[in-house]
Amino acid sequence: MKSILKIYITCTLSLYLASVVFGGMQLSKGINSILLAGIGLSLLSLLVKPLINLLLLPLNLITFGLFRWVSSAIALYLVTLVVPSFKIIAFSFTGLASKWIDIPSVNLSGILAIIAFSLVISVISSILHWLISR
Repeated sequence: MKSILKIYITCTLSLYLASVVFGGMQLSKGINSILLAGIGLSLLSLLVKPLINLLLLPLNLITFGLFRWVSSAIALYLVTLVVPSFKIIAFSFTGLASKWIDIPSVNLSGILAIIAFSLVISVISSILHWLISR
């Protein structure tokens, strides 16, 4: 029960942080949409993602684990289908310019937006899981 709550918190918080930092996530009911999408992503991470990883095992072995992001993208797409108030329209990052680094702006739509959001959510949830487990 404790691990399920951890997964729910990390999924919901990573969805929220991704929606704050990057544009393109449409949340028509505000915080309720994030909470429902967090439940959906948690359930899909626990139930469907292992099946997808099993089906993609040969590709994952060939690419030394780099193909695992596909299961995250499929799970995120399924969440957009299940939760009607949660949509991914586009992925937009305005860019970052500082004295030491320049990151250009990025605008993606369609399946590329879902892939980009899945990568961002995976990185954020990995960091959050690492912080919570310590």
